[in-house]
Amino acid sequence: MLTNHARLMQFFSEADEITGRKKLQKMIYILQKCHMPFEEKYQFHFYGPYSEELSLRVQELCNLGFIAEEKESVRNYIQYHYQLTDDGRAFLNQFHLDMPDMSEQIHMLKARSSRFLELLSTMLYFEGLTMDKLTDKIHTVKPKQNYTDAEIDEAVQFIPYMMGINHPKNGG
Repeated sequence: MLTNHARLMQFFSEADEITGRKKLQKMIYILQKCHMPFEEKYQFHFYGPYSEELSLRVQELCNLGFIAEEKESVRNYIQYHYQLTDDGRAFLNQFHLDMPDMSEQIHMLKARSSRFLELLSTMLYFEGLTMDKLTDKIHTVKPKQNYTDAEIDEAVQFIPYMMGINHPKNGG
C-alpha cells in the first residue's frame, strides 16, 4: 500500500462520507492548496481542477475493498457516495501515517455545495492573478456557471479560513 493511498484513506476516515465525484476532486485539491500532504497532480478541466491520479487511486481503493462506492440514481444522473469500509479502517489502524489534522477543513468543505467548491478550487488554481484578472478568468473559463460578484466575494473571504489565516484557533 502506498502512502498516497493511505492519505486518501485517512481523508475518508475523517470525512465519514463524501457525496459526489466532483466534490471529492475539489475537496482534495483545496486541501492540497492548504498544505495538506496530498500529492495528486491536477490540471484544469471542464469542472475546474481535476486529477486523473486521484480518480485512479480512489478506484484502486474501491477494488481493494477499502473504500465503498455507492451509486444512486438521481433524476438524470448517477450520484456517487464514498465511505471508508471496515477493512479500510482496520488497515489504516495498522498503517503508521503522519498526517496533520484536517478535520476542521473537511467539515467546512463538506458543508459547502459542489458549485461553491468548483469556484473556490478554480480561484486557487489561478492564484497569483489580481482580483480583476481572476474575476475575468472565472467568467472566461466558467461562463455557464454565471458566478455572481457576491459568490466570488464569498469565496475570497472563505480562502483565509481554509488556509488557517485569521482563524480563531490561530489567534486571528
